[in-house]
Amino acid sequence: MYHLVSTLLIIGTLGANHPRIVLASNNGELNLISVAKCCEPEELLVDDTCTPLTETNETEWRPEFVEEKVNGISRSRPVKPNYQLKIGRPKCQSNEHQWNVYHYQSGEDRLAILTTGVLRHYTRHLTKGNYNHGYLYGLDAVGLDEDDEDDLEAISNHHDYSFGHYCIDKAVLSRDRLVATYAMVCVPNVVVGWTDTDYLMKHGIDPTFHAISIASYLVVAVVYFVLPQLRDLVGNMITSMTLCLIAGQSASMVRIFTEFGNHVSFMVADTVMYVSLLAAFFWLNALGYYVWSTFRSRNVFLRVTDGRKYCYYSSYVWGSTVCIAGTAIFAHFALETNKPMVGGTLYPPQETIGWLGISMFFTSIAFTIIIDLCFVLTTANRIKRMSTYGRIHHKMKYSFRMFVFLFIIMSTGWLSLLLSRLNYNALLYCHIVINILQAIFILYVCVFGQRRVTFLLGKTCNCCNSEDNIEGLDWGEEMTAINAGY
Repeated sequence: MYHLVSTLLIIGTLGANHPRIVLASNNGELNLISVAKCCEPEELLVDDTCTPLTETNETEWRPEFVEEKVNGISRSRPVKPNYQLKIGRPKCQSNEHQWNVYHYQSGEDRLAILTTGVLRHYTRHLTKGNYNHGYLYGLDAVGLDEDDEDDLEAISNHHDYSFGHYCIDKAVLSRDRLVATYAMVCVPNVVVGWTDTDYLMKHGIDPTFHAISIASYLVVAVVYFVLPQLRDLVGNMITSMTLCLIAGQSASMVRIFTEFGNHVSFMVADTVMYVSLLAAFFWLNALGYYVWSTFRSRNVFLRVTDGRKYCYYSSYVWGSTVCIAGTAIFAHFALETNKPMVGGTLYPPQETIGWLGISMFFTSIAFTIIIDLCFVLTTANRIKRMSTYGRIHHKMKYSFRMFVFLFIIMSTGWLSLLLSRLNYNALLYCHIVINILQAIFILYVCVFGQRRVTFLLGKTCNCCNSEDNIEGLDWGEEMTAINAGY
């Protein structure tokens, strides 16, 4: 009789929210498991803020349990243990810190609540040594089967969090129109070692190489913009192209540090990177067309100033870039079926450009490369058949040589970037190296590899020209030195 009265009192207290409470044994103890919920029972997370269900269109979150077998997890039959919800976020110890996990369809994390009340966290694409917080737990490299994402038996890399070390709830990310399962867990504080190859390449060497690349492109842009003798049509095209490359490198650097996801938008960063790269290739295409048309024309003394020509070419470059970029972004939002997410740790996952939008950018660049190759072949054939050169043709011959080198360098960098999207670390490491080599080669081709530019730099800076030897200069730069009073 005493046991029955005790049972009825507990049911009366908790029955409003948890009616499924039964006796576990003859001694009257209840077989209840505790599940930590982040928000109140009638609330869920909306952009990391607990919000009443009445203000959303979502249903109430209820825990779904899976039963642990000897060889893993089985979902062959529904499991409905007796449970009670405990409201509140975990209080981590001094040697731990809070860590956010988001479980959604295209993400890399999976969450499962065992019948013991333990939260189990699975991680996809976990390779040994990766800085993915998986190695915190000493796990082996086993990935989730891509063909059956519900088959949790296919993975063995996981970590369990007992009650008091986690809370779980439904999360709505309004910006990305995404509904996910959210968990806050307590993980140990671990200092990442710089000896880890993957972390060193992605978070150490790659940003450093990006900074060197930006500095190299900036030197080219400043040289061609500051020196008056280089501010012709070709020089303005080179300046515009390198400025686009600087913008692309800056956006790509932002994309490296995914841990700052709360402060940046990866959708914007990827858009800036691809649009800048596309614009740089269109400027290269405009340079090739200008050189090709000059050698093809019978009359090179046209009454059109370089400033007006630059406006024409700018209209072509930016008009084409805006049209293609607008089409790619529209295709991403309207036609993309599997929108990729940048999975967050300390921040919610963010939507980024999918393969449909990326394919439009890369396909357009591929067409410009094919057209540039035609310019290279036809112009080279035209130069071979010319018996005499005028001053302008002699000048354009050096511009053609610079265009050929830039075409080869940038095409190689584009191919490397394309292959790095295949998510193979070897290809990504190769692209990191090729990225800085591209910047250094462009700096050499445009500045240090041209005697005319180095001569003008030496005269302007009053250095690097200890001898008054003007032999071998391009297109009569010795007259420029005399007229300028050098």
